[in-house]
Amino acid sequence: MGDDEDAVAAVNQAFYTAFEARDLDAMAEVWERTERATVTHPGWPTLRGWPKVLTSWEAIFRATPYIQFFLTEQRVDVAGDTAWVTLNENILQGSGEAQGALHDATVAAVNLFVRSDGGPWRMVVHHGSPVSRPDE
Repeated sequence: MGDDEDAVAAVNQAFYTAFEARDLDAMAEVWERTERATVTHPGWPTLRGWPKVLTSWEAIFRATPYIQFFLTEQRVDVAGDTAWVTLNENILQGSGEAQGALHDATVAAVNLFVRSDGGPWRMVVHHGSPVSRPDE
């Protein structure tokens, strides 16, 4: 990978690190905090604008006692000041239903990043769609 691909891959990893840690400050550092920010969580409507995106992360972090990602099929593409990462999120998470109850799921995700005025790469779109596995 080239320098841009490496930089995008690092920001993408920072997104998942913030998600696993349920750290709003770290999550905010990854995102472009503008009206362009857009997120589609599995089963949710699309949310547009940084205030709505932030509120969604607050709700998810409050309702998720534990989450861990095993990322597979990652591909980074860069075209000028736009980049995207496609991947599968293989998720292990605590449901909150019972102490220690864990569930797993697979989500196909697309993360879109932009770079403005030579600044750092920032996430502008995260879209996750649940996928069934062959054994289901």
